Formats: sequence, C-alpha cells, structure tokens
Amino acid sequence: MSLRKQLNDILIALLPTNPVDSIKGTELIRLVRLQLDGNYSDASLRYHFSIMSCDPSSPIAKVEKGQGYYRRSAPAPALSSAQELISLTQGRLDDMTTDQSAIDQTMLRIRKFRAIVHRYFEINGRFPFIFRQAFAREAPLGNLWKYPEMVLIDWETDEAPDEEMTLDQTMLSLKQRLGVSPFGLHAARLRIQPSLQTYREDFFQTLAVSQWAQAGELIYAAPIIDEALADGLRRLNSTFGIGVTSFGLTSEMLDDLPRPAQILNAHPRETEAIMARLDINRIAAPQIRPHLDWHGLNNLRSESQEAKNMVQWLTQCLEKGRAEQYKEADPIPASATGQ
Repeated sequence: MSLRKQLNDILIALLPTNPVDSIKGTELIRLVRLQLDGNYSDASLRYHFSIMSCDPSSPIAKVEKGQGYYRRSAPAPALSSAQELISLTQGRLDDMTTDQSAIDQTMLRIRKFRAIVHRYFEINGRFPFIFRQAFAREAPLGNLWKYPEMVLIDWETDEAPDEEMTLDQTMLSLKQRLGVSPFGLHAARLRIQPSLQTYREDFFQTLAVSQWAQAGELIYAAPIIDEALADGLRRLNSTFGIGVTSFGLTSEMLDDLPRPAQILNAHPRETEAIMARLDINRIAAPQIRPHLDWHGLNNLRSESQEAKNMVQWLTQCLEKGRAEQYKEADPIPASATGQ
C-alpha cells in the first residue's frame, strides 16, 4: 500500500476535529509511525503532510496561524455555503434531502449574518445598501454572478460614525473638478462557510458582481482556519484584487445571536456586546480602483429597480450635503425572499 493511502487511513483516526487541539508535526510523525508499514524518513512524512493538507479530499488540514494539523471536516452542503441567498424555488434548497427545520435554521443564520455585517459597517462609518429583490424567489440563478448582496459606500466626512454625517464639501468640490467619484463603492458577497471546495466559486462570483465598483469584498461568517484555504484566497487576491474577510462566527455562534431585527435595532450596549463576539480577520485587503465603471453602473441601474434606488439615495445625499443611512421605504415581504 502506498504511503499516501496509508496516511489517509491512519490520519482520520489520529487527527482532532477541533483546530484548537491541533497536533504539531513532530508529534504527528511519532503517532503515525506506530501504525505505519514501511520505513519512511521524517522529511518524507512532513512532505506528505504538507501536500495532503492542500488537497480538499484528504483528511489532514494545517492551521492558518500555527504549526499544528487537524482533521478536515466533510464538505459543507451548498445550502450552507455557496447559494444561500437564492430562494427555495431555485433548486439548491428544493433539492436538499433535509427537513424543513434544517432549511429554516440555515436561512436564519444567513439573515443573522447579513444583519451583523450591516450593523458592523454602520457603526464603523460605512453606509451599506442591501440587494434583496435580486435574490427573490422568481430571480434567475444567474443573478449570483450579477448582483452583490451588499454595497458599502464610503463618504468623505470629518465626523464620527452616526446615522447622518455632514459631507466634506471641500473634498467633494475637489473630486468633482478632478472627475473623481464623490464616494467609494465596494460590492460585497456574503458567505457563511468557507471551504476548499467552494472558495473559487465564491471568489469569482465576488469578482463578477464588483466589476463596476471600485473594489470587491468577499465576507465570510466562519473563521478561516485551514492554511491551504487562506493561501488559496491570498493567491487569487494577488491576481484579481478581491478583499477577503472573516467575521469569526461559527454556526453555533450564529445560533446564539439574537434574531436579525434585534441585531439591527439593538441599543448601544447590546450592540457593543454583539460586536464583542466578532473576531474580524482580514485575510487579504482589496485592491481599490481609482474610478467607478459608470457605464457598468448605469447598465445595472437600467436593469434593476434596487440599483436605481441606490443611485437615487446617493444623489439625495449629495443634494442634502449629508451622508444618510439608507432606509427602505417599502421593504420586501419575508415570503418573497425566503427571509
């Protein structure tokens, strides 16, 4: 039996499932030798550990920050990774062989995470706009490659983050004369669970939906612990410039959070307590383009009422001279979006 085949069988039983309990390479070599047939050098074993930890089908994964190894979990189903925000009639959720309670739980996690991201950026001086209709029940699956879940707007202000902030008219005037956008737009894709099986799809969807913006951001709920996964995302970032961030929220932590409406409307002390649970980790910073693709944004606006609403909101902020958080005048019913 080949060394790799032996290691596949041995490591499943040896490796801990929790990265916190990861085993260092020297100790893992010692444990493996107790069950291994054949005389292999330490260098050969370390080489195989390293190569296998980059293979999504192998049981071994290396921690992102540290020297230990742990057992890679089975691939997450599509319901909790790639296509969460497409509604129940789009096939991905209809085809799940799970019960309705599992679907409801997953959808609730998605809504909680979106509320957390929304509130986090609000209190950090950014202005989120959420796309909902693009992922309604009747929406085509192709919208995943066309619309972001969220757009983050950055304004020039001299004030602390608040519901409203006075715009810096001097900077706005200067930008106007230079032909520079008066605001920054980052298109964000939100995902619950990162994995080696789905991260490329997540990344390139983010790239596709952010072509008209000044930057793209891929935001994960769960921590990115697998070193191979983090390295893969960084390599893609170095070529395509999409930023990647983890909020450090496991599924269990999401389940413990208040409901989405409570997160969005929490009092300051409650909000502070919720934000204290986050473990923000910037895997890769976005590359920011100096200009918007106005032609691309105009095309989006002509095809989407939501994009049109976003542009109208930005225009109103400029006319008022104040950056205001977006308020939905006519929220979409929860039944229309699986919310």
